[in-house]
Amino acid sequence: MSKTIPIETLDGRGRFDVYVAEPAGTPRAAIVVIQEIFGVNAGIRSKCDRLAADGYLALAPDLFWPIAPGIQLDPDVPDQMQQALGLMGKFDQDAGICDIEATIRTARALLNDAQAGTGLAARVGVVGYCLGGRLAFMTAARTDVDASVGYYGVGIDGLLGESHAIAHPVLLHIPQDDHFVDKTAQTAMHAGLDDHPKVTLYDYPGEDHGFATEFGARRSDAAATQADERTAAFFAEHLG
Repeated sequence: MSKTIPIETLDGRGRFDVYVAEPAGTPRAAIVVIQEIFGVNAGIRSKCDRLAADGYLALAPDLFWPIAPGIQLDPDVPDQMQQALGLMGKFDQDAGICDIEATIRTARALLNDAQAGTGLAARVGVVGYCLGGRLAFMTAARTDVDASVGYYGVGIDGLLGESHAIAHPVLLHIPQDDHFVDKTAQTAMHAGLDDHPKVTLYDYPGEDHGFATEFGARRSDAAATQADERTAAFFAEHLG
């Protein structure tokens, strides 16, 4: 079952909508799905629905609410891709992390209610794509989230100074032919993170940005399946 709920910001800026997909039974844990630059579109909602089918409570916050509330864009439509890139330039990433943290707190509260009497721990993870992959890394460094996964995160090489603050497991998927993340950035990521005890990096030769989208021209089935299987195993280990 899915629904949309409002969440209040932590700093009194307002409220934003969150798409929620609920599992059929008691949730094993919760996962916050962090959007690409295209908003909480059909692909992101599908990610939530798949997680719910696997037994997780999945929540996708509308992080673009201050600049384009409810926006849903298609990356395969050139004009909409340009619109999305424009929104990326206006987006306040620090405020976005605050809204992700508010969503994590809401997820824990919902889990506590749903898991009452089961003895399960109310664990929450995050998974993000593109911009969301970057935000997943920032969330790992700046919040108490229990596990984080980032797909083709942009600009992570510029965030390596925050890696010392990562206290819980992180998994990053890196397509080696990513036209938004060049070889120099990828090399820096490996140099800065390969020895980190909490971080695992997987490379995908020949794959480009967006390879694990649910559908559309960017999807690469074999690599997407492999990455998603690794993500599922990671969350099963660290969230339950």
